[in-house]
Amino acid sequence: MKAPLPENEAHRLKTLQDLEVLDTDNEPEFDELTEMAAKICNMPVVLISLVDSNRQWFKAKVGLNVDETEREVAFCAHSILSPSEIMEVPNALLDPRFVDNSLVTDGPMFRFYAGVPLIASNGDALGTLCVLDYKPGELSELQKTSLKTLSRLVVRELNLRHSYKQ
Repeated sequence: MKAPLPENEAHRLKTLQDLEVLDTDNEPEFDELTEMAAKICNMPVVLISLVDSNRQWFKAKVGLNVDETEREVAFCAHSILSPSEIMEVPNALLDPRFVDNSLVTDGPMFRFYAGVPLIASNGDALGTLCVLDYKPGELSELQKTSLKTLSRLVVRELNLRHSYKQ
């Protein structure tokens, strides 16, 4: 099921574009945050995903060999609809939003997803820090709290990166 657009979509996209981060090279600061999330959550796949108008692009990734996916299959496109919450999908095969999603039914066949929205200072959700697994699961409260902290660090890095470019 394709996620609806956020009510503030035009503003959110402008905020994302203003950061000038899409399609940039890997940067160690972001790679380190994804590696830390993978270790804390014991997950094989971790992404810093930025959702633009028609795709989700990965600023950093662990365990995945693609740089982007179409927005219409992006779990993160659903997650940014509730910016103040972590979205956890214990088993994508049992969730009506994802049961026929190609990321679940074809390769890579994800089952578990948890994403914390990356919230800009103006409140716009730019994407997520997310963890995925090939089997169903759930995060502990400590892991959820840690992911929320790491998501705020990702946003700080995005802001620092942008302020240095100016």
